[in-house]
Amino acid sequence: MMHVRDLIGESVAGMLARPVRSALTTLGTVLGITTLVITLGVAATAGNQIVGRFDALVATAITVEVPESPGAPLVEWDAIDRLTRLRGVESAAAVADSKDGENVSVRSNDIVDPTRVTTQTLTVLAATTGLPEAARGRMVQGRFYDAGHIARRDRVAVIGDQAAKMLGVTRLDRAPAIFIGKHAYTVIGILGDLRRERNLSTAVLVPPTVGRQFGLSDVTRVLVNTSLGAAGLIARQAPTALSPGNGDMLQVVAPPSPTRARDQAQDDVNALFLILGLVSLVVGAVGIANVTLVTVMERVPEIGLRRSLGAARRHIAAQFLLESTLIGLTGGVIGAALGIVTVVAVSAAKQWTPLLDLRLAVAAPVAGAVVGLLAGLYPALRAARMEPVDALR
Repeated sequence: MMHVRDLIGESVAGMLARPVRSALTTLGTVLGITTLVITLGVAATAGNQIVGRFDALVATAITVEVPESPGAPLVEWDAIDRLTRLRGVESAAAVADSKDGENVSVRSNDIVDPTRVTTQTLTVLAATTGLPEAARGRMVQGRFYDAGHIARRDRVAVIGDQAAKMLGVTRLDRAPAIFIGKHAYTVIGILGDLRRERNLSTAVLVPPTVGRQFGLSDVTRVLVNTSLGAAGLIARQAPTALSPGNGDMLQVVAPPSPTRARDQAQDDVNALFLILGLVSLVVGAVGIANVTLVTVMERVPEIGLRRSLGAARRHIAAQFLLESTLIGLTGGVIGAALGIVTVVAVSAAKQWTPLLDLRLAVAAPVAGAVVGLLAGLYPALRAARMEPVDALR
């Protein structure tokens, strides 16, 4: 009867008898486990960074929809001043749009040139001075109109960057004009790089006091940006600040709870990288199976001799299974160590906070051993089925 100690000794001796081959066999598992640990570790770390940016960008944007009112407007243009005084509001702007302001013919000059398309159909909006910050954009050229333009009813306009390309407006140093209907408006700025309200890139923005002729007399929505974590509180306070006494008539579109979207995004990223890691692990398992099978074929005389001396089939099968399992376990330990070091190095290079699950570090060597065990199953059974006479022939 073969003792466990003898079995382990035979398996270790079999591994050490051909160290180069054992090392190359272990390399397959090392690569598979390393890839698995790196992909899961980097996915968790990168997912955490993505979630942080997702929170900062999305979870701070509030839109207040203002319905039409048959009497006095529900929100006055100067109500933005009360809203911005709330603690947690970083920027806000009131916007007016209407059907009369949609699909308006805008020309870059008053010359009728049949060889060129000088007229574009654009949307005209009225907005308060804080729109660039509220839309999370920047002035690509020029400036946004200010309170002076609004008070003086200056015929000035700010156009989106795409609208500027459509109208052929490339420079503002000569105070170009665009024609909306019969009236000329001086273009004083181009708004671009919008991260919110991207439709403004193809719009024409005019001061509220000028936009009345396009039916833009009343505020239709208010864009609000808050500090991180203040969106819920501001969403409750904004209606009262904008329209005291009629706040319940306003519709607040608060950012959805980021928890669910965050979990879904993180699950998707983890699932993607888990699949990649498992594919690498399967490739490593195939490598172990191939090399173990070759080992069996090379050791046929040894198997025949041991069977002739009384070794049972289970002893032969157990030896090869244990060898492949030890190879997988060794590869798992080395692969887990290399994977953890790589995740920490990548995080340090990207200035991220590494996010490692200790369960992954513990499970990786076990996974390597299981892969080795499964990979050595067929070669071990093939070795065990050999008849002593055939093996010695």
